[in-house]
Parts: sequence; structure tokens; C-alpha cells
Amino acid sequence: MKKNIVILLFSAVFIPCVFSVPLESIVPGQAAQLRSAGDFIVETQSRNPSPKLLPLDSDLRQFLTVSIGSLNPSVMVESLYLYKKPEYAQTDPGIWDNTQKTGLFNQLLAISTLTGIQYYSASRGAMRTFFEYSNVINGPDTRYPIPDPVYPAPPAELSLYARQTDLTFGDNIYRYNYKTAKNGIFFVQENITELTYLKVPVIGKDNLRSVMAVFDCGDSLLFYIVSMARAVTVPGMGNRINNSFSNRAEAVMKWFTGRADMVFQK
Repeated sequence: MKKNIVILLFSAVFIPCVFSVPLESIVPGQAAQLRSAGDFIVETQSRNPSPKLLPLDSDLRQFLTVSIGSLNPSVMVESLYLYKKPEYAQTDPGIWDNTQKTGLFNQLLAISTLTGIQYYSASRGAMRTFFEYSNVINGPDTRYPIPDPVYPAPPAELSLYARQTDLTFGDNIYRYNYKTAKNGIFFVQENITELTYLKVPVIGKDNLRSVMAVFDCGDSLLFYIVSMARAVTVPGMGNRINNSFSNRAEAVMKWFTGRADMVFQK
């Protein structure tokens, strides 16, 4: 058990207070559309990509800069979604309610619940299972499955490993790094094994990174996801990878809205 704790904890020295932030101040260019449309805003880029929908939050921007590092992605897909809280759970701008914050953080750690989620496969023209298997493991070498961790309060930083079987890219190991910042909760997923498609390598080790950020806006939650990769150039694969990233990002967003429902249910 002690070994598992050492592997899971990345850093938990300082737990900052987390505040809610007005939607119009963090995504001024998309706030009205998010409030009126009630749908995803998606931006897909495959030529010299750079974030276009990135919320105006200095901690997230720093986190994303570190996450991108020297990746030089060839594809980037961003998504924004506004989740409206139930009326009884809405709060005034100020400190993020600790019960809500902790509940949402623990739902982000519920990696086993990604098992069986569906996404729309453009190539097949039908819904398809995303992850056939998803579970937290005690390390990238031993790969022993352990329960999803649960915390009484979000630590400042946390790292864990997961084994996930993707029906497109196979059985792989990922590292998840979490951060609790002043205005939100973030995590980045990184592949630490090579991704293949039909036994052909398409994304090298540590060349796929997906960042998710959750911000409390008082009456709602703002979700931001950006998935980026430096993909191997394979004829005919470019559009397929772009469409796959976009549809998968939507699937993850829908997964988390369902997890958020559990936090806010009476």
C-alpha cells in the first residue's frame, strides 16, 4: 500500500484556495455563444496549430505551455462546453464551494468509469466504443490495477498511471498529471507507450497530450479540452486523426458532464 501511495503522489505540499470566476472574464469571445447555444465549440487545426479557444487564465496557460513543451504538434483539437449547474447548486462569484470542488476533482480521478464510453466514428458512420478497458495502475512497469483514488480535498499536484485499451490505438499506458490552481482544476494525459493503428505506428511515445480544465463560474462550469499530437505522416491518415480527435474530445466531455451530474445530485 505504501508503494502505491508513493507512485500516485506527485506533490501535495500546498493546497491553494480555488475561486469561481465570471464566464465573461475568462472566455469573453465565446461567453455569449456558450450561454445561448448550449453546445460544444470546437476548433480543429492541422497546420502550425496553436490554441485559439484557450481561456484567459494565467495558471492554465502556464500549465499548457509546460504540457506542450517541445511537442511541436501536427494536429490540435480544442473544445469548450458550458455545464449549467442545478439551481440549488449555483453560487455567487467568490470562493469555489469546497464540497463541489472536491467532488469534481475526485470525478476527474474516476478513470475506471471511462470504460465503455462511446464516440462517433466518422469512418464507420456509427457510434463505437472508445475505451474497452480503463483502470488506474500502480506503475508503468508492474501495471497492477488499483482502485480510483479518492481525496478528502484536492492536492496541489498529483500524478498517476492508467492502462487503457482503445479499440483504435490498442492497449497502452498513460500518465495523468493533475493540478489544482487558483481558478480551476487541470489535468494532462500523456501516452508513455507508442500508439499504433492496424499495427502501423502513428503516434510515438509521449507525442499525444490531452489537457482538460474545469472552471467554476458560479452558475455553471466551464470545460476546456485540448488534444494535440505529433503524428507520423501516413497517407490517408491526416483527416482520420483530426476527426477522431474531435469526436473523442466530445466523448470525454460528455463523460465528465455525466460525472458532474453525480456531484450535483441531491
